[in-house]
Amino acid sequence: MKKALTFVAFLLVCSVVFSQVKYEKFESRKLNTTRQLKIKLPKNYDPSSGIKHPVIIVFDGDYLFEPVAGQVSYQTYFDGMPESIVVGVVQGYERFYDSYFDEVTGLPIESGARFYQFIGEELIPYIDSKYKTSKFRVAVGHDIMGNFINSFLFSDKPVFQAYINLSPDFKGNMNENIINRVKWLKDDVFYYMATSDDDVPAIRKMVQATDAQLKTTENKALTYYFDELKGDSHYTLVTGALSKALEQIFDIYKPLREKELKEKVLTYDGTLDDYLEKRYNRIESLFGIHKSIPEEEFEKVVEVADQREDLESLERIGKLANKELPKSSLGTYYLALHAEKMGKTKKATKLYETALTMEETPQFNKEFIMSQVEKLKLASEESDEKE
Repeated sequence: MKKALTFVAFLLVCSVVFSQVKYEKFESRKLNTTRQLKIKLPKNYDPSSGIKHPVIIVFDGDYLFEPVAGQVSYQTYFDGMPESIVVGVVQGYERFYDSYFDEVTGLPIESGARFYQFIGEELIPYIDSKYKTSKFRVAVGHDIMGNFINSFLFSDKPVFQAYINLSPDFKGNMNENIINRVKWLKDDVFYYMATSDDDVPAIRKMVQATDAQLKTTENKALTYYFDELKGDSHYTLVTGALSKALEQIFDIYKPLREKELKEKVLTYDGTLDDYLEKRYNRIESLFGIHKSIPEEEFEKVVEVADQREDLESLERIGKLANKELPKSSLGTYYLALHAEKMGKTKKATKLYETALTMEETPQFNKEFIMSQVEKLKLASEESDEKE
């Protein structure tokens, strides 16, 4: 039943996606010709807002754009990744010239070099000037364009921060160049590569050999992912690989899940407010977008603090919640709970009463908070009677 509902949701998302696609013609001086672009903006895109969006450049946009745009919309719908701008570059018969490479290095030369310049010096500046873009950019390439997108890695300041290589057909020494290059990366780069058991044999063999080397790379700036799909051909692997690639690249963007809570939050060496702040600061640092900490995240982390019997974290989470959600009663409620656990009944009562004047939360509504106040007052009266 769950799979059926997920599939229905996917179909509904896809039905909306392609009604929102814009087709533009771009006159390129580098290429001395006009290229067609497919552009998919986020559903709630607002040019007047301060919200910025990652940009995903899709090579072979004539056939690869739709799978990427559909998967982006699907994962965005479930808050699995930030709302992103998807740009497809239609290549058609120009693909041969766009991917033209040096037979030794595998890097673009002549018409391939001009296409490289078109992307970095014309297309990306154009998209940045016209739309609300963040600094995080993703390149998606399949087959020979999977080879091509890697050429952007060799710039001192790569224009792409993530690379999705779908059964890349590495040329010349490109795979060796990649292996050597990623050892010296200074800025964060996400690198994904996929093949399948029914891929083109020569491509699969080269991808597997490259994967074996990349797995041994020790560089904290590199985040590397690899998948070998089962039962897919060189072409049908695209859909499954895209799903896995986007899911992994934007993993930290997702809401806190049970695995992270158990493996990282519960064992964190420090107060848990610090973990939350660092997590969301990293999201902003990586993707160039600000994501507020939702109430649900505070609630999950407070449950972990309770498991740890960590009253200091409870208090500091309360202060952080007040800072992040100043109108919500959540932070004040946690401060009241902390005071109560510390035996400071009068302080806890005052804080609970303050929380009653603020916006209630789904978990701690005013009726529930009032019951806490009455409980403390009753306990105080009984204590006075005994004295």
